[in-house]
Amino acid sequence: MSEKKKGFVDVSILGRNYRVTCAEEEREGLAAAVQHLDRKMNEIKATGRGGSTERIAVMAALNIAHELLTAQTSGSFDFGEARRRIAAMQATLDQALAPQEKLF
Repeated sequence: MSEKKKGFVDVSILGRNYRVTCAEEEREGLAAAVQHLDRKMNEIKATGRGGSTERIAVMAALNIAHELLTAQTSGSFDFGEARRRIAAMQATLDQALAPQEKLF
């Protein structure tokens, strides 16, 4: 089993920049996940009911989870792609929320 080489990728979500660790072969999937998450978060923000960035992120996560569950029940679900997207989103959220942990 070969070890994947990891590097950093700079991404922008909701106008904020994040540096994410990502294997070279997963960059395309990460880019798609970032684009999807950014689009969802901007849609929520545009409604004017989003509130804080953290609330917008949670609402986006709920919407994406709903999409995932809907796709699962319809039978047109790609588990490999979903795992890649979830891992990328989790890494992005971990980095976004890390500075807030220092506040407590």
